[in-house]
Amino acid sequence: MLRKIALLFTMVVALIAGVALAPSAAQARYASIVVDADSGQVLHAVNADTRNYPASLTKMMTLYMVFEALHKGQLTLEVQLPVSKRAAGMPPSKLGLDANDTISVEDAILALTTKSANDVAVVLAEALGGSEIEFAKMMTQRAQELGMSRSTFRNASGLPNRGQKSTARDMVRLAQALMENYPQYYHYFSATEFTYHGRTYRNHNRLLKSYEGTDGIKTGYTRASGFNLVSSVQRDGRHIIAVVFGGKTARSRDAHMVKLLDRGFTRMASIGVKTVPAVPGRNPFHLPEATTVEVAAAAPLPQPVRAVQPVDPGSQIATAGDPTEIQVDTEVMTNDWAVQVGAFSRFKAAHSTAKTALAAAPESLAGAEVAIERIDTASTGTLYRSQLAGLYEQQARTACQELIAAAINCVVVQPPAQGSN
Repeated sequence: MLRKIALLFTMVVALIAGVALAPSAAQARYASIVVDADSGQVLHAVNADTRNYPASLTKMMTLYMVFEALHKGQLTLEVQLPVSKRAAGMPPSKLGLDANDTISVEDAILALTTKSANDVAVVLAEALGGSEIEFAKMMTQRAQELGMSRSTFRNASGLPNRGQKSTARDMVRLAQALMENYPQYYHYFSATEFTYHGRTYRNHNRLLKSYEGTDGIKTGYTRASGFNLVSSVQRDGRHIIAVVFGGKTARSRDAHMVKLLDRGFTRMASIGVKTVPAVPGRNPFHLPEATTVEVAAAAPLPQPVRAVQPVDPGSQIATAGDPTEIQVDTEVMTNDWAVQVGAFSRFKAAHSTAKTALAAAPESLAGAEVAIERIDTASTGTLYRSQLAGLYEQQARTACQELIAAAINCVVVQPPAQGSN
């Protein structure tokens, strides 16, 4: 009798432990956030700062690194990347590449935005970082610099890893950074299909065809994460970015996202928010030479902070002829960094947002100038980039962290490398 009781007790303990450790029940947590993409105003948030598994939303960060490399000239869309044995051995979803194959950078981008191919993610990681592990370190560092303070990456694909975590709010920041820093490449997220070697792959993001105004951006799923989605929608002059983590099925996740988007647009309409879309759809625009409205020297477009290959430590941040240069060891410190706090269709909104940011971080932004950069394009009309300029690097990074803590979205803008165009 005692043996039966002991056996029953052991079974109960094992059952309780099994329930406690079940990954799908304990780890797939619901979280969501809806944000006005132009002002940064949060329209809805539930568990927005809870760290969850991003699954294939990870590939948004991978692509940010690729776009950065394209911007720096370290890659071109046409260059062929080699496929390693490790990349070819990745589990699905995958393109089915064989070891020693090659794939162009542009095909690799489309394979990630549509098919969400894990083998291709590793190809890109190895091309930029030498190994996926090193590339993941680069991803994490860059994410921190973008203000994604609660994100850690361990691989380029989003395949299960206990250390790979992010939040709904961080994913909004990443989506905004992709749109604002690399608008010339953002259109890849709107591709509804991709044909490679005679086979056509359809985008997993069904909202691209079913929800009016959707221009991206990415789906994700693992058993531990549940069904995730980041959506960007432009409709009636308004632009929303929304994130859902932990959906039970792809269909229920999409339906929930639609409800969140509908409510977001309704709320924006009720408070009179209306802006011109800041990001193009399938046809990217090329920024013309910008003019500055308030400050004589316009702040530059964002430049990548980390190079793929080692470079002269001074060449990344030096600006020739700057009278404010201070020599420190082998690096040159300059006060031509900036913090960007948004892009708007109206000068008044851009100026007001900059002033709000100044008030939110007065000490770290001491001495900063409000720089409103006007950009005229044929496809989107006039936009005003709102920046706080005249900062040193650490000053800019500290200020952006304080602004993010105050619920003000921002991006640190690095000066161009010496000798760049």
